Amino acid sequence: MPWLDMLNTIQYYLNQAKTSLTSVCDYPLLEAEILLAYALRQARAYLYTHPNYRLSDEESNRFMDYLQRRQSGEPIAYITGKREFWSLDLLVTQDTLIPRPETELVVETVLDISKCFDHHPLKVADLGTGCGAIALALAYERPSWQISATDISQYALMVARQNTTLLSIKNLDFFQGNWCTALPHSDFDVIVSNPPYLAETEWVEYAHGLLFEPRHALVSGQDGLDAIKEICLSSKYFLKSAGFLAIEHGYSQGLAVRQLFAQAGYNHPETLRDGSGLERVTLAQCK
Repeated sequence: MPWLDMLNTIQYYLNQAKTSLTSVCDYPLLEAEILLAYALRQARAYLYTHPNYRLSDEESNRFMDYLQRRQSGEPIAYITGKREFWSLDLLVTQDTLIPRPETELVVETVLDISKCFDHHPLKVADLGTGCGAIALALAYERPSWQISATDISQYALMVARQNTTLLSIKNLDFFQGNWCTALPHSDFDVIVSNPPYLAETEWVEYAHGLLFEPRHALVSGQDGLDAIKEICLSSKYFLKSAGFLAIEHGYSQGLAVRQLFAQAGYNHPETLRDGSGLERVTLAQCK
């Protein structure tokens, strides 16, 4: 079509957005598609079946607002209010961390650990659940398990409960409080956590990319290990004999976390690597 005829069409806005997002993200066309589809309240496929559709003023203004927010560095998950984790569509807000793909290793680890229990229904606790990603994935995969999840933030728990309702999960309960102190009982088979693990000194390096996410869920003391130390020391009092603890941590913290596990009295700490080959999750069995 003539150039003037393309103005305000889906194809026009896609081209413009792709160019403007090139310096902001690694996949500018993908993000442009996501934002435009969200502005139109349509699936992404709609963009390519209706490339000549002209946006209304309301749709155009909405899309430009989303685009400007993304250009300012706001994560796309906060703009759309959604993030996929373990093939589940989860609500997220700035009260919760955005679930990362590497955290799926925690879910995989627990499902693998379950084989040690002759496949009987487990009691699992997720500490610092945020939007509920780990707990929801486990509850979804194992409806017979009893899952408990804690978070110190009442606002994060509101989001997690919304996700539970939207996914029709019935075997997951939430408790407000700091790590193990909020747990309703002390006979868990497995305790897991993706706690904050950035050091104060690292915040300067990572702050730009994480500026919109809750700092308290990212930074944990001078060496990034304060929360992990507390969880290691307290979890053994909430685990059954021979229960397991699994914690996600930074890729350079594997040795330090294994030492913390050993000092706290866990047997044979082992660190697993994520899809990028980086040390990501350490687990061990309670004596």
